[in-house]
Amino acid sequence: MDRRQFLKTSVAGAAASVAGVTAPAVWSPAKAQSRAETLLIVSESGPNNLDIHGVGTNVPGYEASWNCYDRLITHGMKTLPNGVAYYDRDNIIPELAEDMNPGDMSVTFKLRKDAVFQDGTPVTAKDAKWSLDRAVSVGGFPTFQMKAGSLEKPEQFVIVDDRTVRVDFLRKDRLTVPDLAVIVPCIVNSELVKKNAGANDPWGLDYTKQNTAGSGAYRVTKWTPGTEVVFERNELWKAGPLPKIRRVIWRMVPSAGNRRALLERGDADVSYDLPNKDFAELKNSPKLNIVSTPYSNGIQYIGMNVTKPPFDNPKVRQAVAYALPYQKIMDAVLFGLAKPMFGAPADAPTQVAWPQPHKYNTDIDKAKQLLAEAGHANGFETTISFDLGFAVVNEPLCILVQESLQQIGIKTTINKIPGANWRTELNKKEMPLFTNVFSGWLDYPEYFFFWCYDGQNSVFNTMSYKSPEIDTLIAGARAAAADGDTATYDKDVKGFVDLAFRDIPRIPLFQPFVNVAMQKNISGYQYWFHRRLDYRALVKS
Repeated sequence: MDRRQFLKTSVAGAAASVAGVTAPAVWSPAKAQSRAETLLIVSESGPNNLDIHGVGTNVPGYEASWNCYDRLITHGMKTLPNGVAYYDRDNIIPELAEDMNPGDMSVTFKLRKDAVFQDGTPVTAKDAKWSLDRAVSVGGFPTFQMKAGSLEKPEQFVIVDDRTVRVDFLRKDRLTVPDLAVIVPCIVNSELVKKNAGANDPWGLDYTKQNTAGSGAYRVTKWTPGTEVVFERNELWKAGPLPKIRRVIWRMVPSAGNRRALLERGDADVSYDLPNKDFAELKNSPKLNIVSTPYSNGIQYIGMNVTKPPFDNPKVRQAVAYALPYQKIMDAVLFGLAKPMFGAPADAPTQVAWPQPHKYNTDIDKAKQLLAEAGHANGFETTISFDLGFAVVNEPLCILVQESLQQIGIKTTINKIPGANWRTELNKKEMPLFTNVFSGWLDYPEYFFFWCYDGQNSVFNTMSYKSPEIDTLIAGARAAAADGDTATYDKDVKGFVDLAFRDIPRIPLFQPFVNVAMQKNISGYQYWFHRRLDYRALVKS
C-alpha cells in the first residue's frame, strides 16, 4: 500500500469507527449532507481530561470543555482588519443567563427558562451555585483562576430563587465579571455528577474526566485518549443558534507531515498545529485558507527556576538572556509567524502594555562575561524541558537554545515530557530550565503578572520567583484599575514590567500566532482568548 492510499484508508477508517458505519457511508458523494455536517480535525495532541476543573487538564482539554459546557456569560465578537472574527474583551453578553444586573458590590443573573442539560434536566440556580462552589474549591488551576477575579469563597454565590443566582464581590475588581466568562466557571449538571461522586471524590472529578455533563452545544460520545474524540451536537442546546456542524471528529495524528498531507488531499477539514514552515508555505495554496492571529496577552518564554542553583543568581539568568538565539528561532522555527519580544532599543521607554519586548539580544561575549562574574566561567550542566504535545515548535526551539548555550559553556540535556503529563510536571516547579507558552485569558497586564510573577503560590509562577516589590506593584495596579486611578495604574504597570526584565526569571522570546489551516469550504472561524476552536460558529459548505 503506498503512502497516499495509507493516508486515505487510515482517515476513512477513523471516521468509520467513530461514526459506527462503514467508511463509504460517511464519505461517499451519496452522503453529501452528512459530510457537510461532519468536521474532521487533525492535531498533534488531544485532551487528557474533558473537565476544565480536573487535575492537570491540558490545553487541548480546554477545547472539549469550552464546546460542551455553557457559562453564565460570554463575549460578543468583533472583526479584525484582516477579517478574522475576534472575541470582544469589552463586550460581555449573556449565555446561559438571559439577563444580568450588575450592582455596586454584586451581579445578579437570571437563567434562561428553556435551558436544559444534555440529558434534558433543567438548569437551575442550584446547579449554578454548585458549579461555582466547585470551581473555587477543587484547588489547583481552576481555583486560582477564580481567585484571579476575586472569586474565592462559596459564600459569594447565592441562590435567590430557582432561576436566579447572585455573585457577591469580595472587593472592587474590574476582573471579576470578565472572569465569569472564561472556561473555568462552567455550569455542571450537579445532580448527575453528585450521583457519580464518592467520599474521596466529592466533586465527581473522576466521572467528569471521561464524561461531559453540561448544557453546552456539544457532548462527547466517544473518547480514546491519544487517538480521537468524537463530539455530537446537543440538539437541546438553547444558549445560541443550533450549530451547523452536527458531528466533530477530532483525530490525533502525531506526524506533522501526515497532517499536512491529509489537509492537502482534502481528507481533513482543519488543523492548527502544523510547523510554521508548513503554514508559511501553505499561505499561497489555492486549496486552503490559512488564518494567523497573535495570541492575546501571550508569550513563549524560557523559564528558569530561581530556587535551583545556579539559576538563583540573577547574573546567570541575565547571561542566558544574552545567549539565546532569538533571531534564529524567529527564522528557522517560526518562519516569521510570530511577533519578536526581544531586542528593544536601549533607550525605548517602558510601555503600559503587555506583551512588550525586552532589551536583551544575542550577545555571546556579554553572556560569557556575566557567567564568569557569577562564578561559572567554565559553565555548568542542566536540563531543558518542553511539552512534547507541541513539539513542532518546542523541539527545534530547544535544539537551537541547546546549541547557543553550549557556546558559553552551559551543557543542556533536552527533556521531552508527554503532553498529557506536562501541566502536572510544570506545576511541580522542579524543572530548572524549560520553555512554555502562557497566554492570559483576560487581556490585561496585571492579570498576566498576577498569574506568572506573583509570589503567593501563583500556579503559573513556574519559576518560583518571589519579589515583595513586584507583588505590591501587581496588587497596586489591580486596585488602581478598580478605582479608575489611571496615573497610579500606569506607574505600577511600568514598575512591574521593569522588575520582570531586570530580574529576568523568565525570558520572553516571542508572541506566538495561532495558525489555523482550513479547507476553502470551512467558514465561521473565531479567535477566542483560549486559542482553541469554537465549533459552534463553524460552517462546512
